[in-house]
Amino acid sequence: MDGHHLTLADIVTVARQPGTLSLTLDDEARRRMTLSTELKTKLIETGIPIYGVTSGFGDSNTRQIGAGKVEALQRNLIRFLGCGVGTPAAPDVVRATMLVRANCLARGHSGVRPEIVTNLLTCLEEDILPVIPEQGSVGASGDLVPLSYIAALLVGEGTVSHRGVERPAAEALAAVGLEPLVLEAKEGLGLVNGTSFMSGFAALAVHDATELAYAADLCTALASSVLRGNPTHFTAFLFEQKPHDGVVDSARTIRQFLAEGDRRGAVPGILAGAGFRELEEPIQDRYSIRCAPHVTGVLRDTVEWARRWVTVEVNSSNDNPLFDVAESVAHNGGNFYGGHVGQAMDALKTAVASVADLLDRQLELVVDEKFNNGLPPNLIPPVSPDSDAAGLHHGFKGMQIAASSLVAEALKNTMPATSFSRSTEAHNQDKVSMGTIAARDARTVIALAQQVTAIHLLALAQAADLRGADCLNPAARTAHDLVREVSPYVDGDRPLQGDIREVTGLVASGALRAALPEPV
Repeated sequence: MDGHHLTLADIVTVARQPGTLSLTLDDEARRRMTLSTELKTKLIETGIPIYGVTSGFGDSNTRQIGAGKVEALQRNLIRFLGCGVGTPAAPDVVRATMLVRANCLARGHSGVRPEIVTNLLTCLEEDILPVIPEQGSVGASGDLVPLSYIAALLVGEGTVSHRGVERPAAEALAAVGLEPLVLEAKEGLGLVNGTSFMSGFAALAVHDATELAYAADLCTALASSVLRGNPTHFTAFLFEQKPHDGVVDSARTIRQFLAEGDRRGAVPGILAGAGFRELEEPIQDRYSIRCAPHVTGVLRDTVEWARRWVTVEVNSSNDNPLFDVAESVAHNGGNFYGGHVGQAMDALKTAVASVADLLDRQLELVVDEKFNNGLPPNLIPPVSPDSDAAGLHHGFKGMQIAASSLVAEALKNTMPATSFSRSTEAHNQDKVSMGTIAARDARTVIALAQQVTAIHLLALAQAADLRGADCLNPAARTAHDLVREVSPYVDGDRPLQGDIREVTGLVASGALRAALPEPV
């Protein structure tokens, strides 16, 4: 950990595969942290007012205190901020937040001791996680309320989860040989005055959206196949003429799962003169199939710039004030502002919801006998008209209803959180980012879209079985078989919530993409 080279892939690994990576503080980062701490001490000794060090916080910055009160000031800071509400953040979000905060402080400009970072990293390795309520941050001055629970952990206060078991923080620290820290001047502020909670959500959202884009392209290819669509809609020539990177990548992925050649019947003969005829098959498929790369491609491109922005954020000094060792001065600014994270997450959730809507429209084509080119209505297994089961089964009717509901909820959550800046904290924080709400929304929308994708994949597997194995190319057949490993063919009405959960896991974990060939 050096404050400069943390990747989003690193964050995802630490968050979701705890214990996989060894976490240590870089020696040069340790040196920088020590130098900024020494500068802080010298500035305190001069008696000049330093924001959040020898002054109060926010609009209380006109109240200067003596050097003898600096530790008590930091203690009170993390206590009065302990007012979060709502559902506790998931363990992967908390791990991501702790790692990001450690890395930001490791840049060495925050005036905090190396012990702050090393203790954070030890807690991560021992899976000691503060219980952080999700709600209560406006995203500037950073994530004050949520991050106060990380600071409380380090001083041995509050409740934590230690390897999945809740216990008092002091007990958990003692169990792994850590002494509670007494926060020195600026250290409480350095821990809470940053964007790490929203960045934890954002890093995981960017990763999950990447997996979702791949799964959506797979769904489009499968939908085209089972509907006997026109594969030439995805020919490379078209996308060379409008070469948005994400759209090109999306079309390439779709082609990987399409069989060679045109699945349609024989090309009709030439119509001469002023004649007229009705074609047996349409020349073009509906937009949700034909235009799919132009929808999912937007998500792919949004992911790429969101990844760049979030990567900068997690490798930044985003608290206040910052200590400039070269100039021997403390600078006051607004690096805690979460504008880039908020804007990235508002855009990401909108692109994700649009893809979920696309898949829902494809699902309608697959289950509706008016549009599915000969598949049974609602993908009901065929039965003899004189069978006792005739007329009793409804197949994927309920699944389409559920998908429609999930998509509506995802679309509802695309309202841009960053548009709702508030004036707060006695009109000191008079323009705030709402980046944390945007990032939480992105997490929620992605989870909904993953479930929609799972429902669609289940329907597509059912349609492929009804259509016959020869409708899928080998790569697409592999995807079908992966779904079938966790969800058997629906030969009659049965509850499918467990199937949705299992296939959602394939999408969310990346197992689906890992088992399939890379596009060429």
